[in-house]
Amino acid sequence: MESFYIGIDIGTTATKAVCFDINGKVIREFSHSYPMYHPKPDWSVQKPDEILDAVLACIAEITKGIKPEFISFSSAMQSIIAVNKDGNPITDAVLWADNRSHAWAEKLKNSEQGKDFYQKTGIPIHPFSPMTKIAWFKEFDTEVFLKTYKFISIKEYVWQKLTGEYAIDSSMASGTGLMNIHNLKWELDILDYLNIQENQLSTIYSPTHQSKGLSDNFLYILGGGDGALANLGTGAMKQGRIALTIGTSGAVRLPIDKPYIDSEMRTQCYHLIGNQYLKLGAVNNGAIVLQWLKESILKTDDSFETLFEEAEKIPAGSEGLLFVPYLLGERAPIWDASAEGTLLGIRIIHSRGHLIRSTLEGILFGLLSVTEILLPDLDKRHGTTIMASGGFGKSELWLQMVADIFQMNVAVSETTEGSAWGAVLLGMKSIKIEVPDDNPHMKLFSPNPLNKKVYEQNFDKFKRVYPLLKEL
Repeated sequence: MESFYIGIDIGTTATKAVCFDINGKVIREFSHSYPMYHPKPDWSVQKPDEILDAVLACIAEITKGIKPEFISFSSAMQSIIAVNKDGNPITDAVLWADNRSHAWAEKLKNSEQGKDFYQKTGIPIHPFSPMTKIAWFKEFDTEVFLKTYKFISIKEYVWQKLTGEYAIDSSMASGTGLMNIHNLKWELDILDYLNIQENQLSTIYSPTHQSKGLSDNFLYILGGGDGALANLGTGAMKQGRIALTIGTSGAVRLPIDKPYIDSEMRTQCYHLIGNQYLKLGAVNNGAIVLQWLKESILKTDDSFETLFEEAEKIPAGSEGLLFVPYLLGERAPIWDASAEGTLLGIRIIHSRGHLIRSTLEGILFGLLSVTEILLPDLDKRHGTTIMASGGFGKSELWLQMVADIFQMNVAVSETTEGSAWGAVLLGMKSIKIEVPDDNPHMKLFSPNPLNKKVYEQNFDKFKRVYPLLKEL
């Protein structure tokens, strides 16, 4: 009898449920989307129960007619929800994109205490961090702060409703700015600073932690954060590989075997399991920029496939049109929540297709600026293969642009749902079955030498724009 393994990926814009066989072949998949709300300037929130309902609907659909060996979770990171003693939300889910704590974070970032916190956690002081979000509640919403039983992420909220446990895995915990990356425990100095107790956070477990559902007979595996699992699911925990993910936001992640702390506070460090860590830089501005372009600027109902077809007709470099996509401020490598987007070089020759292509290029330039820090040695970088995951992996145009802009080989698996497959791999480890060594179903993209010069020139311009505008 065939065995089935389910990965649930709780993303920023949708939850996806993917059913795999033991070799990583997708048997079926479902997704349910939900909105992001912006009730005030700089606020980005979601309704916890809208996400919970989406997860439950995905589980119900994906399990019809089958009995999975387990259901394992991946989740977007850096959300925070305040809940009461009954486990019910007293706030919205405050997302990674929320900038309300910007002023407070900037002040702490430049202090000796902020630098000390970064040394302990590996997480830069920035409004994306749950640590800064809790600080905001403490300072600006005292009523909520004093009523809060626990501060948890959306994944913890879903897990608690399914199993009755308040549990967080070490990869999700390492992204909070509250966990010591060196000993994998909550950092008491930071909790004291925030005036919260350890029992106001979930218990930290291994990502292989398992529990039975309260209302069903499913075996649930805790899993991890989407970034770390994308590395695992795409085979990018191996040497000579680096993971590139573009979903709503984007990230580049390099596998390492011990914690890494950047001297300039430009990178993050996550733990996955055992001696597997990641040195990474995450950017705010991934596909969310394309969504903005489609809805707010182009005002079109055309599919992304149609838009990409237009972009494909435009030459590399967009004939001088350069887009710096800092629409939501930016995380790595500049860590400036007040950074702004910029469109340079626009001329009368530029069309809708140019706007689309320059947006795609601008997103990739932002991710290349992170990659330069993670892999500063040019020869080593060019000898490293990019393992692609996320929605962008469905676009051959975008994948070829990655190869051309980064001047690196790009590999993409049959399934672009690397995080869901990574969650399944952890589940397999949890129930002690042999884990496949690699995903053999790879498509490769190599750099086009004809596009090398124009992209080098445009990237050089890209890097110079932000510092110049910062001075104005």
